[in-house]
Amino acid sequence: MEPNKLYILLFSIHGLIRADSPELGVDADTGGQIKYVLELAKALGELDEVGQVDLFTRRIESKAIAPEYGAPFEEISEKARIVRIRCGGKKYIRKELLWPHMEEFIDNTIRYLKSQDRTPDLFHGHYADAGYVAMELASAFDAPLVFTGHSMGRNKKAKLVADALSEKRIDEHYKMSTRIAREEEIINKANLIITSTQQEIDKQYGLYDNHQGKTYAVVPPGIDLEVFYPYYDPQLDSELLSEEVKQIRLTLINELNRFWAKPEKPFILALCRPDERKNITGLIEAYGNDKELQAIANLAIFAGIRSNIKEMEENEQAVLTDMLLQMDTYDLYGKLAIPKKHDFATEVPELYRLCAETHGAFVNPALVEPFGLTLIEASACGLPIVATNDGGPRDIVENCDNGFLVDVADTEEIAAALRRLLVDREVWEKCSNNAINGVRKHYSWHAHCKKYLEHLYMMFPDRLEEEAEEQSIRRRTYRPPFGKRLTNVNRLLITGIDDTLVGDDDSMQHLFNLLEDFKQDLAWGVATGRSLEMTIEAMTEHDIPTPDILICSVGTEIYYGPDFRMDKGWYNYIDYQWRPEEIKDVLAELDFLIFQEAEGQRKYKISYYLEEKDGRLQQIKDTLESHRLRCNVNYSRGQFLDILPIRASKGKAISYIRYKYEFSPRYVMVAEDSGVNEDMIVSRNRGLVVANYRDGMELLKGKRNIYFSSESYAAGIIDGLYQYGFLQQ
Repeated sequence: MEPNKLYILLFSIHGLIRADSPELGVDADTGGQIKYVLELAKALGELDEVGQVDLFTRRIESKAIAPEYGAPFEEISEKARIVRIRCGGKKYIRKELLWPHMEEFIDNTIRYLKSQDRTPDLFHGHYADAGYVAMELASAFDAPLVFTGHSMGRNKKAKLVADALSEKRIDEHYKMSTRIAREEEIINKANLIITSTQQEIDKQYGLYDNHQGKTYAVVPPGIDLEVFYPYYDPQLDSELLSEEVKQIRLTLINELNRFWAKPEKPFILALCRPDERKNITGLIEAYGNDKELQAIANLAIFAGIRSNIKEMEENEQAVLTDMLLQMDTYDLYGKLAIPKKHDFATEVPELYRLCAETHGAFVNPALVEPFGLTLIEASACGLPIVATNDGGPRDIVENCDNGFLVDVADTEEIAAALRRLLVDREVWEKCSNNAINGVRKHYSWHAHCKKYLEHLYMMFPDRLEEEAEEQSIRRRTYRPPFGKRLTNVNRLLITGIDDTLVGDDDSMQHLFNLLEDFKQDLAWGVATGRSLEMTIEAMTEHDIPTPDILICSVGTEIYYGPDFRMDKGWYNYIDYQWRPEEIKDVLAELDFLIFQEAEGQRKYKISYYLEEKDGRLQQIKDTLESHRLRCNVNYSRGQFLDILPIRASKGKAISYIRYKYEFSPRYVMVAEDSGVNEDMIVSRNRGLVVANYRDGMELLKGKRNIYFSSESYAAGIIDGLYQYGFLQQ
């Protein structure tokens, strides 16, 4: 990857993305966004200014889906690829249920970026979940955050409420409160929000508290004009058609003719997911109530891909069942085709062209359409459109003058617009020609990407177009954010504070000077039982500079310098089997325990004062075990008792950091003075015990990977760094 060219990361998390023959319409996660991000990645990769585009999604390994979704990498083009990251197990999970696994996705993405030659210039999230991931990573690497929502939670919730779904049901199924809260956060932190239409800015983002004062750019998506070419293109000459295209066309014709009694008539085409918001029932009602329209044209509705309706989600089942009932109610047998499947990569472009060859029409009856990619695809093939007058179709028709906008709640208006296109050949020809020309002018991917980069350079000139002199100044004065810092060093020092780091001021200052001199290769952190607030107080008191990592509250909290950013992934990890209220209730029965003051309590740490005698500590452990409460019991300094999650401790926090940032154990040195923190020392890391050790540390002598220094306090740490080769004389 050329260093002077952009490295762009795109995110679309749900996992059902593949470069070859993408599956669209399989379920609610396989809509137009898949085509959008794939084609965006490919088009960006074709620009000279771009060195590499990585499209991140979830890695899924399941017999229920195609094996391609389990491949860690897949090439889209020469400079664009799909990178699949594990989170939430191996099976497919619909996007609404992925929220608890986002921190794992973030952690594993950081591990991947550690292996790359350079850090990204830009993080771009698509949809709310991917927006959250991009937001956290952009913050970690101090890089620009770009967000494209595609659809927004507040709008979806309003529609669901209007459809009489209860707030409880909406939140249970769609996790709407989580989604909306995350969207508020993403909007607040985004450097640039890209929309397809002005309507999205006004009617969707405008519903959010943080929408004001943000930078928006209306950049309509493009389409592949080599795939969606006009119905009259010379390459459609029967003598020039490839055998594959001939087979595709024959398959489609045979499938449609299976439904129609008079296949020679023009046909009306609709192509969408089986979702209530797509208003398929409104289209069938418009067609079913208009005998003239039925006499003029057949109707074909491709509503996703299905094999057994009973096995589909509740919403999809309801829509498809209603379609079948409406066919019967309006007696549309021989007029309405509802095929069960179609291939988006190969069949859909031919389907548009077949419809245009009959002088038919494409209709999008959705109640709300943020953009309407199928409208552009159909138009590029020369097919006039009828679409909802809400949202993206307004911009499309304004740019292309390629059809009619209607109030889709008025079925007579839908039917009248279709009749006008189908009956008046002059109107049809005008809309068809305008559609082809308008799409080429306004909706090519090359134009989209050029405009995309213009906004980036305009927004972030200091990041993307710095002069050599300015870059030199930044290198001398700028402290990189923790993500960039920890993915670009290969050695790590973790030390306790009291009686390890602190105790000899001269040696401690010498250590800090060495850490500064070797900062290109060596990061460092502290591990303490103190809270973050008390740790900062101690560092201030002893004039300790802000480390790269702070492990606080007995290993239950991890923060990163320079701005003390919390590691949410660690919180998510240690939450496993943590039942704090039950622990408090059980231990309340032991009258020798004194509950510490409020400032001693943390989300993942319950703290008491305890005078250990008469086997009290063992009694506490037995009590917790008898109630099947799995947790860590930490007793220190003869008076402090901390109850922690089973996965939490200082040593486990160090192991988590080592895994997340891919530090080799041989290049992680942990320094301590007290046997209370034995789990920090006894591990695959390089252990360092200072000469002023206490609390049973002598029992560790002779153990592998533990060096007992002859020097005390910070001097012992320095001795260990040289001993293990972290520093060179």
